[in-house]
Formats: sequence, C-alpha cells, structure tokens
Amino acid sequence: MYIKRAMEEKFLRMSAFFKAVLVTGARQVGKTTMLRHLSKGRTYVSLDDADALLLAKQDPKLFFMRFKPPVLIDEVQKVPELFPYIKLMCDASDEKGLFWLTGSEQYSMMANITESLAGRIGIMTLHPLSYQELHAITFDAPLDLSLQGLLHREAQAKPFDMESIFDAIWRGGMPQAQNATSEELTMYFSSYASSYVMRDVAQAGGVTDEVRFIKFLTACAANVAGQLNLNNLATVAEISAPTAKAWLSILERLHIVYLLQPYSSNKFKRLAKTPKLYFTDTGFCAYLAKWLSRDVLMNGNAAGHYFENFVLMELIKDLDYSTQNYDLTYFRDSNQKEVDLFLEMSGAIHPLEIKLSASPDRREVKKYAMLENNDIPRGAGGIVCMSPTVIPITEQDSFIPVTLL
Repeated sequence: MYIKRAMEEKFLRMSAFFKAVLVTGARQVGKTTMLRHLSKGRTYVSLDDADALLLAKQDPKLFFMRFKPPVLIDEVQKVPELFPYIKLMCDASDEKGLFWLTGSEQYSMMANITESLAGRIGIMTLHPLSYQELHAITFDAPLDLSLQGLLHREAQAKPFDMESIFDAIWRGGMPQAQNATSEELTMYFSSYASSYVMRDVAQAGGVTDEVRFIKFLTACAANVAGQLNLNNLATVAEISAPTAKAWLSILERLHIVYLLQPYSSNKFKRLAKTPKLYFTDTGFCAYLAKWLSRDVLMNGNAAGHYFENFVLMELIKDLDYSTQNYDLTYFRDSNQKEVDLFLEMSGAIHPLEIKLSASPDRREVKKYAMLENNDIPRGAGGIVCMSPTVIPITEQDSFIPVTLL
C-alpha cells in the first residue's frame, strides 16, 4: 500500500517552477516509489538496468531519443555524461518539469549538477518516513510553537503512547521495514549495510575495507546524539583520524548520518564548536548498536539519546518538506550550559529541550533566560516530551507532545 509522502506537494510546486528536479536521499527511503506514484504516464527509465545504463554511457543523444522528456530517470548519479545533454534540452524548451531525477547524493554528481544545471534544477532531499506519514497525520499549518499554534495542531493529531513512539524509533522509517518481523528487520538492515552502504561508500570514496568501515559505522551508532569525537571513532575502527573524518563526510553525503552544528554568536563567549552526531534513520542506528527489540531499546540506558535523535529528524523532515524556513543548531558553552535545540526562525530563537518523560522538570526552561539577558530575540519554545497534551509552563513555553512536530 502506498504511503502518502509529506514532500509531494512541495515537489510538484518545484516541478512547476524548474525544468528539472532532483530528489536525493539515502537508499531505500522511497524516492522512486514517490515519483512513480506522481508521474502519471511520464516516461520512466532506471539506470540500474544494464541496457539503459550502457546506452546512456555510450550514446547519451540516442538515449534521449529513446527516453524522451518529460522523463523520470532513476539513479542518475551513475551516468554524469547525461547532465550536459539535460542542460541543452532545458535551454531549448520553456516547458517546466521536463526531467525528474533521483540519485544518492555523491560528490561527483553534485559537482556535475552545479556545473551544468545551475538555475535550471531544484534539489530536494527525501528522508525515511516520518511519524506523521506513518500514521496518516496531516497538519494544515506550518510549525508554530506558540501555545495557540500547538493547540491547533493538537486538535489534528492522534493519541500516542511510549510503545508506538519507540516502535517508530526502533523500526525506523524505511518503507520496507514497516511490516517486517524482528528477524526480517535484522536481515534487512544487515543486507542494507553490506550491500547498499558498502557499495555506495566504495563508489563515493574508494572505501574497500569493509571490516573497518563497519566498525566505524558501529562506533558512530554507539555515540548517537553525542558530540562528535573523531579520535575516539578512529581508535575503535583502528584507522587514522583523517580517515575517520573522510569516512564521516562520505556518510553525511550519502544521508546516513546528520551532523547538528553548534550555535555561534559573538554575544556568548567560549561556545562549543563541535557538531553532534545523529543518524537519519534510527532503525538502522539501533540495528548497528545491537538493540534487538523495541522493548529492550525503550528500557535501555540509550533510550533518551534515541528519543533525541527521533525528535531532531522529525524537525529536519518538517523543515525540508514545508514552506517554512528555519535553522537548527544546539547550544553549549564552556560552563556546560546546554540547550538541545535552537530553532531560528523569523529573526527569533525558539529554544527546545528534549526529554523522554511525560512530566519533565519545569525548571528546565529557566535556562532560556540567557537569551534575553544577551539581548537575543526569543520566540516560543518549551520541552518536547511524552506529555499526552500541550501544557503551558510560562507565557512563552509549553510541554510539547512529540507528535506535534
């Protein structure tokens, strides 16, 4: 059964504006499924097909005579030779949406696109399924962290409990993982790591040492939601720190990991400069860290870290799919004062703490006063948590149920 994706409306708007649209994202997140669902008769060709791949490489002009636009080209990163021809056809026509493209975001592909299709192409990222997508929840307004905005969303949300949240965290958002048994899920992620990930890192960065790379990937999973420490990751994987940095960059480009940058401002002294490490799919992360069941993860000592990862990625998905623009960072200074998320929007900072509790300590929001003390415009914020309902804490802050993001 097809699951409606939150990106669909934005994608169609981009297709009506640009002559070409590229959807990137990690393997198996549903890029092709979504575009084929939306294509309605559009020519489709996958460069996973050996004959199509050979034709595209040897004779791009003949390839486009065979597969005429409007066309959906899958796995376009495999044939960078196509991009100059796509540019020529875009320039020769006023029609929008001529080319729909999918591909894993590799450096060589993005360099070719920047060179050949600047101003002609819209680039979007599809992520694993969100909690809202999985539960068919559609909010009719952009994210608004004010009490009124949260109550409006609450009226459209569905009840949730700890088990449903941690099932989403442990299983992750890969479409193929949704109805899998525990055994099938283990087999799926094992195949995902050894086939898709290793194949892509070999192509993207020439990585061939599978044993050390899996050790590195597992070390990343063990440090999820923590500050990045390349030396520690390198030690575990038995590689050099420069190699660890290069491998992490590959994982970031392939949408396996996400690095949350620290907040920076000259109004504060001695701020952290190290990003925090997250996974784009919590299910893959749980598999790598050997959390073998939902309940074991839910009751384990890493539950809070996985909950934090889940919350961040729900916000990243909202940011990439909505019409609203905002920046996400975290705050930490040399005195260990920390705020999990700063959401910067419309000139104001909306501070958010993330707590795996139904009734967190209200005093957590007192730390937000540091913004006002430093003359930084402050917006509504609060504590993202397991509270079943929105509960005001102050005039600006609330307990925010996790499913309202």
